[in-house]
Order: sequence, then C-alpha cells, then structure tokens
Amino acid sequence: MREALRLARQGQGHVEPNPMVGSVIVRDGQIIASGYHARFGGLHAEAQALLDCKQKAIDPVGSTIYVTLEPCSHFGKQPPCAKALIDAGIKRVVIAIPDPFDPVAGKGIPMLQDAGIEVQVGICQDQAEQLAEPYIKRGRTHLPWVIVKWAQTLDGKTATHSGDSKWISNDLSRQRVHQLRARVDAIIVGIGTARADNPTLTARDVKIKRTARRVVIDPKLSLQNPCNLLDTLDQAPLTLAIDQRLFDKEPDRLKAFAEVGVELLGLPTLPTDTNNQLDLRPLLEHLSQTHSAMNILTEGGAHLTGQLLKQGLADQLLAFLAPKVSGDPAALGAVTCMSHKTIADTTQLSLRSTEQLGEDVLLDYRVTPTPPLV
Repeated sequence: MREALRLARQGQGHVEPNPMVGSVIVRDGQIIASGYHARFGGLHAEAQALLDCKQKAIDPVGSTIYVTLEPCSHFGKQPPCAKALIDAGIKRVVIAIPDPFDPVAGKGIPMLQDAGIEVQVGICQDQAEQLAEPYIKRGRTHLPWVIVKWAQTLDGKTATHSGDSKWISNDLSRQRVHQLRARVDAIIVGIGTARADNPTLTARDVKIKRTARRVVIDPKLSLQNPCNLLDTLDQAPLTLAIDQRLFDKEPDRLKAFAEVGVELLGLPTLPTDTNNQLDLRPLLEHLSQTHSAMNILTEGGAHLTGQLLKQGLADQLLAFLAPKVSGDPAALGAVTCMSHKTIADTTQLSLRSTEQLGEDVLLDYRVTPTPPLV
C-alpha cells in the first residue's frame, strides 16, 4: 500500500479535481503490475494496473490488488473500476480508505463483495487520508482546499515597517513556492499585496502542471494599470473579487475590466462585521463550482490571512521560517484583524511536518479542530 501511495502522488497537479490514486497488483508476495491515475480524464489507477498486466502478458486472475481509494462503481469519464476488477478475476482487494464521493461511497465495496471478492479496508488509512485531503474536503463541503502561505523572520515579521520583503526566504524556499503555484488551481492575494508588490503570480523556472487562476480581493476595485496582473492576461486568467454593490454603483468601470477579459465576482459583506469585510466563502464556492478548483494557494497579505482564519476557511498553513531577526515593533506580521483575550482562544494548529530548505525551515500545519475525513 505504501508503494501504491507513492505512485498516487505522481498524479499531483495533473488529475485534479479527481483524486490522486495508486494501485499495485500482487501475487505470491510479489508486485506483478502497478498503475496510478496520471491525468484528468485518463485511466484510473486500477485500470492502469490491469493494462500493465496485459502489456506484460500476465494473467491477473487470483491475484490481490492494493488501491489507495475505494474503486468506483459508476460510469464517469471512465467505466467502473469495480466491475473491471471483477471481470479480471481479482481474488482480493485491499483498500486504504472508502471514497466519500456520492456516486461511489458505499457502492464499490459491496459490488466487489457481492461478486465473491474478499475486501479489506483501512490499510495505511492515515497516509491515504492525508493524500486525499483536498478531494475529500471538496466532495464533502463543495469548497476547495485552502493553503495559506507566508515567509517570516524568526521573530514573526513578514516585511519591514516600510513594506520591504525581498527577500526574507532563500532561493530554495522561493522555488518551493513556485512548485506550489505550478500545481494549484488558483492563487489569491489581497489588493494591498497586489498594489505593493505588483506580482505576476505565475509559476516560473519549474515544471508547470496546471495554470493557476490569479484572484485579487479588491472590494473597491482599486487595481489600476499598469500592473503585471493585467499585463499578463495572456498567460493566466484573472478574477477580481469586489463588493457586489459596485455592480449598481459603477457599471462603466466594471465593464472596462470585463472587456479586457477580467472576471468580476461580486461578494456580499459579512452581516456581523461593522467594517464591511467581504464574505470569502462565496468566492471559494465560485472557484470550486465554476472553475472546478480543488487546491487554492493564498499569498497574503496579513489582512487576507486573518480573514481566512477568522471566517474558518483556511485548511493548511505553510510558514517559511528564515534565519533573520527584525526586532522592529513597527514591522509587519503575518496575520492581522484577529483579536483574542486569552491564548486558549487563539487559532489552534496541528504540525504535520517540518522540512529544512537550506537555512530556512518549512513548517506545515493543519488548522484544528478538523472533522474526521472518513
């Protein structure tokens, strides 16, 4: 199953919004064939493993298949994998986790059992759940997986008091960010970051797995030309999330943006917020439902990060910790617009992993508490 999980990860960035899935076929304790879901619309992992058998002239009858996710039982872009395993004469199916997707959940396993196939569920469950986090969340909530990223000094500063942040992190950390950009469906920043940094928000000098939509939270529609985001519309699409009242107040300005290919999305303000903060949930729902987004990367600034945490929309925090100390009380921090009277009331995180990137350290957290995935 660990080998199946390793294979599954090779589909990252290519299969979404489908899940990453891997499988291996075993006979007499030896792997005789393997496969993984390599691209959206392509063969599923089980079918790829059966094809591997065929290409090797190996008969899979009586063998065991290990698969990281419950085999599908419905016709989608590919025929049902459960039926393919039955037709191939597989004797035993070992599954890491059930599939929560409605057309599959609770159907693939009984189909196999009704055909007389032995089924075992729960091998490497924790690792498989981690692999499938974005897929499971989107299937359950119709919201994408939200990765919040920032780089900071040892004392928690993301920029000097003048706004300078180039560069807190090192080359290896910045390369990792571009790898993230190259596999996610959208990248979100606030208008403050868009105006201060004039970013392009495209992936550079790495293998491009998918082109991320750039999104700017711009309540008052204050993004202005010239700027790199508008100058690179031929490279990646751009969405401006604005206060929905602007559609009535300033239709001509909105029309000018729409005519050059910018998507404009109106968001309501939070009903309980006296500062007219935008409700970001409809934005995430739009990205998921209209653009099939499953993984979202947010790159600040501090206000946007605070709002995502405050509104309960962040899933994963990636903090790049650099060996620098600011010591300036006026320097900018990673998160704002949150207020807690006690430490017990603060946002709780669960450390998933640490990684050293040169002299930087990448801390990978999950926001807690989180509901069980399956």
